[in-house]
Amino acid sequence: MRFLSRSGAAALAAALFVSSCAPVPPPAPPSLPTPVPTPVPTPAPTREVLPKVGLALGGGGARGFAEIGVLRVLEQEKIPISFVAGTSVGSLIGALYADTGRVLDAEFHAISVTEEDLFDYRAFAVFSGGFVKGERLLQFLGANLKSKSIEQMKIPYAAVAVDVATGRAVSFQRGSIAPAVHASCAIPGVFVPVEIGGRTYVDGGVVNPVPADVARSMGAEVVVAVSIPPLVRSTVPTNPVAVAYQSVTIMSSEIARLRAREADVVVTPDVGDVAYDDFTQKKRLITAGEDAARKALPQIRAAIAARTRRVPVP
Repeated sequence: MRFLSRSGAAALAAALFVSSCAPVPPPAPPSLPTPVPTPVPTPAPTREVLPKVGLALGGGGARGFAEIGVLRVLEQEKIPISFVAGTSVGSLIGALYADTGRVLDAEFHAISVTEEDLFDYRAFAVFSGGFVKGERLLQFLGANLKSKSIEQMKIPYAAVAVDVATGRAVSFQRGSIAPAVHASCAIPGVFVPVEIGGRTYVDGGVVNPVPADVARSMGAEVVVAVSIPPLVRSTVPTNPVAVAYQSVTIMSSEIARLRAREADVVVTPDVGDVAYDDFTQKKRLITAGEDAARKALPQIRAAIAARTRRVPVP
């Protein structure tokens, strides 16, 4: 057996010493599992639910034909109407519209109607409380409405009149259309008061000229009111009917201004100096209604947007 020399042994020992003193590398860290991304939940599909829009149509005699222009713009802008409440001429325009839900039908009848279609002046009717019996108004409605009862109308409808005995406003939302409109249009001192079911009624404009509250009570979430401003005359009327109507207008104009505040948007057509009994200015009045409605469109859209909600799709 061959032995290492002394110097070789020393070298070997030194090498072993150095190797034994060398730092031991740390163990490799355990491998971590690959993270699994957390799934992002898919939002449930939703849809927009528009609020129900109600119309409150005020009185104003022939000046109220401006309301046709307002209806025309709302239909053109695809703003659906869910409820219609009307007072006085507003009940007439409202009935012509709610009957089929088409402005074209209402406009056709409004354009064709004449003073003689609505007013049947009789000298001795004054002894019954007015100059006009209202029979022609009933005939006009019977001939031009497809529906006979309010329940049959395409759009839920209310005609507002005043119970003479109690002084309270009453909204007719069921029953025959023609008597309800007749009662709502029975201007005190001009029309003979209307009897329905043993109660006597006159024009709703006496206490509720712009029935925004009625439209709201029917279920409207957004109420658009059309308020016809009173006629400012340059001369004092001498005709007894004109005097009576002017007196009622003065009485109800301030009430109308206050009641209109109950609506979300108030449209006030500039009908100028057109007289309450001037049936020759209907196209001008309809244009005035259109202009006023277009000016109010931003407010109407804002009111609808504020009450639009999103609901899950079932």
